[in-house]
Amino acid sequence: MNASVPVTADTGRVIASASRPSAEFKRHSALVRITHWLTTVAFLALLLTGGEIVLSHPRFYWGETGNVNMRPWLNLHLPSSRDTVPTGYGYVLPDQNGWSRYLHFEAAWLAVATGLLYVLWGLFNGHFRRNVCPEPSELSPKRLGNSVQQHLRFARPGPEEAWSYNVLQRITYLLVIFVLFPLMIWTGLSMSLGFDAAFPLAVRLLGGQQTARSIHFIVTILLALFLLVHVVMIVIAGFRSRMRAMITGRVADVPGGRGRPPLQDDKE
Repeated sequence: MNASVPVTADTGRVIASASRPSAEFKRHSALVRITHWLTTVAFLALLLTGGEIVLSHPRFYWGETGNVNMRPWLNLHLPSSRDTVPTGYGYVLPDQNGWSRYLHFEAAWLAVATGLLYVLWGLFNGHFRRNVCPEPSELSPKRLGNSVQQHLRFARPGPEEAWSYNVLQRITYLLVIFVLFPLMIWTGLSMSLGFDAAFPLAVRLLGGQQTARSIHFIVTILLALFLLVHVVMIVIAGFRSRMRAMITGRVADVPGGRGRPPLQDDKE
């Protein structure tokens, strides 16, 4: 890109100042970007189909069994797609359980395969150690408190956060990757009669199939809230620049960040 060189109108002398093109640096590796978007597609499909599956029985129980003759711990008070579930509404929704369950399982296996690839790559590549695990100094009460206050005020991140995750991001990503997603997979499998027959202990450790279903729903709500906050923070931080980084893998240098080395994501 050519720098503009203005000239004075009366003498034709070249003005010394000239605009300098901004530099670009690598931010995300190809594998991080691919697994990010595959997980996004899979999770949105799981949300859509999971909502349809819930409508077949919008009540939740604890323990091994649950039915309309038992008191649920949570009643969503939604119309149902099954006429055997008393909801108080004078109509029954169309039953879409066939395609929704099929697509739910397909999306779940896509999420599992993508997540497993990302975790194995992150462990062997050192991605988690370098970029996700917080430094001990970041876990001080003062720094954690400052980070929480900035997020509660929806403050725009500083230029340095174009290159690195802040401490709340790191902690949240670790919880999502190593706690919520594995729990989602475990509870989802535990609702399967075939899985229960093959690995009964895995279901009993959760407290039964209905407890697994309830935990599955709670984790879904937490992940949906994470997605919502994630999108809001992207908009606040700069939607175009953050989306560009996750699509192209590169980020433009910004004022206050000139000369900073790129994030060490990502030795492929």
